[in-house]
Amino acid sequence: MKTQEIQIQDYNYPLPDERIAKFPIAERDHSKLLIYNKGEVGEDVFFNLPNHLPKGALMVFNNTKVIQARLHFRKTNEQGESLGALIEVFLLEPYAPADYEQMFQTSGRCSWLCIIGNQKKWKDAPLQRKLTIKNESLVFKATRKGEHGTSQLVEFEWDNEHISFAEILDAMGELPIPPYLNREAEESDKTTYQTVYSKIKGSVAAPTAGLHFTDKVLHDLDAHGIEREELTLHVGAGTFKPVKSETIGDHQMHTEYVAVRRHTIERLIAHDGAAIAVGTTSVRTLESLYYMGLKVLRNPDIREENLHVNQWEPYENPTPNTQHPTAVLQALLDWMVRNDLTVLHSSTQIIIAPGYDYKIVKMLVTNFHQPQSTLLLLVSAFVKGDWRKIYDYALSHDFRFLSYGDSSLLIP
Repeated sequence: MKTQEIQIQDYNYPLPDERIAKFPIAERDHSKLLIYNKGEVGEDVFFNLPNHLPKGALMVFNNTKVIQARLHFRKTNEQGESLGALIEVFLLEPYAPADYEQMFQTSGRCSWLCIIGNQKKWKDAPLQRKLTIKNESLVFKATRKGEHGTSQLVEFEWDNEHISFAEILDAMGELPIPPYLNREAEESDKTTYQTVYSKIKGSVAAPTAGLHFTDKVLHDLDAHGIEREELTLHVGAGTFKPVKSETIGDHQMHTEYVAVRRHTIERLIAHDGAAIAVGTTSVRTLESLYYMGLKVLRNPDIREENLHVNQWEPYENPTPNTQHPTAVLQALLDWMVRNDLTVLHSSTQIIIAPGYDYKIVKMLVTNFHQPQSTLLLLVSAFVKGDWRKIYDYALSHDFRFLSYGDSSLLIP
């Protein structure tokens, strides 16, 4: 069967609400760890993860940081009096400036692509809120500029240029915890819904496989001779987008933005193009690097903005995909050197599903994913279709599911 013909109903399983972890456990590295090793399933505690990994391996983490992307306004009249209707502006991705780092440092004005909740209540007038930040007052305004694809373009303005957009988000934004938790964000989520190694602001959802790691586990990885590298993929709201079509060929995969340092690619080459991925976002980034490298091999003068990996690219012309990962990564590295790039900035829309041939990722640390999701398809492709054995074990052995749930180590 062609990958595009896969029926999403074949990737369903019963997930009672009580199995969805609404909150994390008290000590994040004490979560349960399912171990799938070449068809055999067992379990351990997460802090023992380093004992199950080969010495000298390279482990790759996504160091993105979740932003407080939910902004709430109350509709006001011309006198600034509240009319009561609550409108949510959910930040998806920066528009102007488009660069994440510049965006959070900007002051005075910026614009984002957004999802708007209670949109019918927002006509034409700007929304506004009065804020006090660092003992300075300001008025923060949001103006809707029209549709932009499936989202809305919103311009933000504020009358205090000493205050950055990042400071405004910290003051008025709410953390966008997953909708399936069915609860409001709490103060504790600001800590527990971030990985201990998060650095680069930009995600609207956490790379949740990383939530189990503590400084002690990271130290133990070092002590076991496991090398560590970081990359950045800013997780978009599309990660929760359900597959509504009968076949996945009709599912539109979301685009996410990645940044990979030249040093990381050098380390991948030194490890023969093989890595242990922490989370599906690291998987999608690492595997996308292979197809970016193929583009460079075909066109050595390609521009950085043209390295974007399309959804079905890995399946459309499989013949060139037999190139060894080190050769492809070396081409990408040489291209970065020629173009004097220390960091590769690109994007990926890759969908990984049964029929996909993994190039770089050899082991995977990941949580337990929603039924009929693209993340479950990714796992199935990794374990050669043996996902039901893993999920049946997890369901029958009291594992906790989804973002705040338990973890697994998959070795196909």
